[in-house]
Order: sequence, then C-alpha cells, then structure tokens
Amino acid sequence: THIATVGRAMASNEDDAYDIMKRLDVDYVLVIFGGVSGYSSDDINKFLWMVRIGGGVYPQHIQEKNYLSDKGDYTVGKEANPIMLDSLMYKMSYYDFGNIMTEHGQPTGYDRVRNYDIGRKDIELKHLEEIFTSKNWIVRIYQVKKSANRGER
Repeated sequence: THIATVGRAMASNEDDAYDIMKRLDVDYVLVIFGGVSGYSSDDINKFLWMVRIGGGVYPQHIQEKNYLSDKGDYTVGKEANPIMLDSLMYKMSYYDFGNIMTEHGQPTGYDRVRNYDIGRKDIELKHLEEIFTSKNWIVRIYQVKKSANRGER
C-alpha cells in the first residue's frame, strides 16, 4: 500500500499531496522528466500506472477517468482534464516549463516527447520548492516546505 499511497500523492492536488507527504515524512521529491530532451521513459509517461495503482487502493480519491480528456485520451495538452492539470505529478514535471523554448517553430512549453503544447503554463507551487533541475531537465528535485509554526501564520 505504500506504492499506492505515493501514487495517490502524485495524483492529488498539491494541498492534498502535501498532507500525504507530511504523513510519510517526505523531505524531497525526485521527478524524471523528458519534455526538453525527448527522453520518453519519464515519470509523466508512467503516471497512469501511479493513478491505476493508487486508484486500486484509494478508489474514493482516484479514478482513472479523471486523468483522461473528454475523448478518453491521456494528454498533457490543452484538452487535458483539469484534475490532471492540477495533479502534483503534472505540476512538478511542468513547473516553469511554460517559459522554455524546446523546439524551433513551436511555442514555449512544447513537450518534445508527447508532441504537445502543454495545457497549463502558469504553474505555481505552494508547498514545494524547486531546488535542482539538471541542464537537460531530466532530473528535477523539489524540497517539501516545512509547516509554519503556529505563531508564524
């Protein structure tokens, strides 16, 4: 069930994922991303497996249809389901990607693996901070922000 819990965190919105990460005592999250380099074995391509595994244990929280377009396609483009666009996996993969030119003749935020102009470019992170992205963007590491002390709110 630990794998399903991680899948649930990745499939959740950032607030819900933050609660899960705190329960799991997570300090850092690593994401493998190929949208710049063209590396197709990245985490966003494997994300549906996380959704399926998480949904098998937490069906009240995760349903695969919510990560597919209205046409039933798995996409990161403009037709992507809002739940997909708000998932932690999507946000960590595409954070700041909307400002990157990856291919001549394509708009900023063009994913070279999936051949899409991504569906959301103005991603902001509330509970995570990007601390490392490799030159070719394959390795991305985020630090989970600490909870504020009660007196610091």
